[in-house]
Amino acid sequence: MGKRPAKTFRNYNSRRAFTRRKYMGGVPGSKIVHYDMGNLTAQFPVKVSLIADESCQIRDGALEAGRITANRLLVKKIGVPNFHMKLRIHPFQVIRENKQATGAGADRVSQGMRQAFGKPVGVSAKARAGQKIFTISVKKDNFLIAKDALRRCGHKLSTPIRIVVDEGQELIN
Repeated sequence: MGKRPAKTFRNYNSRRAFTRRKYMGGVPGSKIVHYDMGNLTAQFPVKVSLIADESCQIRDGALEAGRITANRLLVKKIGVPNFHMKLRIHPFQVIRENKQATGAGADRVSQGMRQAFGKPVGVSAKARAGQKIFTISVKKDNFLIAKDALRRCGHKLSTPIRIVVDEGQELIN
């Protein structure tokens, strides 16, 4: 069975994190491959960040899709030595799902137990309102490309986002 939409999972941002993997059996690993991309040693004057406007949980697959989208655009347009991109949140939260009966006759059985505990099906990162998710550091002339990369990355995430300039505001004006 494929992934269910995010609305089927409860948003437990107000509760304690469900992260103690040593007590859980069969937790899938994170899909995120890299947290730092591009030139890791150079210093860049302009830093642009993607910020979550609302508290939410973002699945690891969505973070990886956003990372791939932004990284591909940056590599293609400005090249690897001319940027540094960092993913700033880590998917520790384990997502559980109470599997429901599907198929013929499942309409009578599909209610299931109310608030059943469920089995681990994936991991997500908890993001608070105003928290930075991605940060891209570039030179002044590549600012617009970095901003566009973050905009495209934001389309993959399940929360409203905004893009802000952390450092170098005076350079781009």
